[in-house]
Amino acid sequence: MSVAKVTEISASSEKSFEDAVRVGVSRANKTLDKVQGAWVNEMKVDVDDGEVVAYRVNMKVTFVLKD
Repeated sequence: MSVAKVTEISASSEKSFEDAVRVGVSRANKTLDKVQGAWVNEMKVDVDDGEVVAYRVNMKVTFVLKD
């Protein structure tokens, strides 16, 4: 039987929300073992002079704890 933990992270991208999720999951995977999934619970954009300059996501990442 395994036990999982959930941690909340933020990530950003100049390309898209989808890319911001990829960036966040990729970075979390470097620090956390056995990342199982992520739930995006907030999305926002940064705007400069009427143009979107960054896409940001807050997400909860689930990972399995080591035995």
